[in-house]
Order: sequence, then structure tokens, then C-alpha cells
Amino acid sequence: VSLYLDPQIRDWVLFPITVVMILVGVLRHYVVLLLQSPPKKQPRNAVREQRALVRSQILRATSAHSPLPPSYYKAVSQYLSQAFADGTYLKDGPPKADAPASAPPNPLTDPNAMEGMMAGMKTQMVMMVPQMVIMGWINFFFQGFVLIKLPFPLTLGFKSMLQRGVETPDMDVRWVSSLSWYFLNFFGLNGLYRLILGGENSADSSRDMTSPFAAAAAAAPQPGQAQDYNKLFKAERDNLEFSEGLHTWIAHDVESRILRKYAGVPPNADDETGDGMVVKGTPARRDVSALFSQT
Repeated sequence: VSLYLDPQIRDWVLFPITVVMILVGVLRHYVVLLLQSPPKKQPRNAVREQRALVRSQILRATSAHSPLPPSYYKAVSQYLSQAFADGTYLKDGPPKADAPASAPPNPLTDPNAMEGMMAGMKTQMVMMVPQMVIMGWINFFFQGFVLIKLPFPLTLGFKSMLQRGVETPDMDVRWVSSLSWYFLNFFGLNGLYRLILGGENSADSSRDMTSPFAAAAAAAPQPGQAQDYNKLFKAERDNLEFSEGLHTWIAHDVESRILRKYAGVPPNADDETGDGMVVKGTPARRDVSALFSQT
């Protein structure tokens, strides 16, 4: 059976629902931007504590091909190891020997954590309330409307998804009801929002459907998850000591390697490193020294 829709359904139902959802998404994006407070400036001691750990990690990551000579690398590594052992970089100062172990901070008593939780809840309210209003508006005024027919064939498995609110078992599965059109727009407008507002936008609320309070939970630190930098520093100290044995200066014997590559100096047959490096006192090293003395 063929259905013929009144053009006024297209003009007064299909287009208004689509336009309203687009405008609400754009408005939601700017409301979220207004509700977001700028991040508070961290105290100098806290930044120093974090940067010390990052500095040590970078030093370890480059130990196999380090730009630092062995003497400088060892001096920096030993300095950081001693500072981590003494607690020099801790924001609260070195821990006392007789001090009891501190319990993890309670986010319910931390003003910063409470502020993050409230900000997450405000964002979720901005996401949820407009969708509830739009869904109620569609159910009240356009319940049971058939709005559009999709131009491609579909299986019967899509019938319950595309004809929600219209209980007609004999209708072609390609017809879309008003409530199903709302859900198609709800999950399908993210690409349009990216074109209008950019990739990092707050207009798409479908990503928050799995957990309504996911943003609030992510914004606030959970009990027992606070970072103990004293333990992190002790672990980093052990890693630094281990990395000292892996240190390799990237400029080791660089003059011999450059001359072999660009000046045609023959490689040393007694080279035991296996990677083209020449040990001190070899014929290639003497040839390099002679070339430098001539220049």
C-alpha cells in the first residue's frame, strides 16, 4: 500500500523538528562554554612537584640515545635521585620520620573537588533538560505522525527503530515516525555540529547517554586515587639508578663516524662494537686524529 504525505507535514513537522534540534545543540554548546570556569592556577610547589617527575621520566626515556655526555648525565641522575630520596620536590616539604601515614583526601571535604563535581552536574543538566523538553514536545504535538520515507531498502529488523510510536505491522519499514526521527537526529547530527562548531564541541549529547554522571565522575577525584608523590619519587629513584647502566651518549666517537661517512676513511677491522663505533687507540682513530692535526 502506497502512502502519500501531506506537504504540510514536511513543512510544519519534519523541518521544525530538525531545525529545533540543530539550534538547541548549538545553544547547548555555548551554554556549556559559559558554565565552564577557567582552571585555577596551581601553586608553585605543586607545579614544581609534577615537573620534577616529568623531568626524570624524560631523562630516563632518552638514556639509550642520550644527548648528554656520561658525566653530565650521571650528575643530573644522581642529583634527582638524591632529591627524590630527601623529598626536596614534595610540595609539602620532606616527610618527617615519625609522621603517620596520611590517609587519601576525601573529595567531599575538598573545595576544589566539590567544585569539579558541581561543574560536571551543571553540564549534565544542560545536556539532559533540553532533550527531555524536545522529546515531550514531540510526543505531545506530533505523536503518531509519519514524516519521511527513506530512499533505500531496509530489513524488518529496523521496523521497531524507525516506526517507534506507530503500531502498524503492515507499513513499509522505510517510513519513519516523528519519535524515531527525533532519535535519528539525536544520534546523527554530530557530524553537522563538527562542521559548524568544530571538533571539540559540547553540542552532541549522545555520547553522554551511557552514563549521565560520567562527566561529573571524571571531573572529581575519587577517594583513594590521589597521587602519592612520595611513593612515585621513590619508584622513580629506582628507575633512574637502573637507567644509568643503559646510558649511551649519542655523540660518542662522532668524529670517526662522520669522517668514515663523508671523508672515505676506511672502517676499522678490529671494531668490536658491531655498530660502527671505534674504540680508543684503533687505527681508524689514529687516522682521524691525523686528519684533524693536518687541518
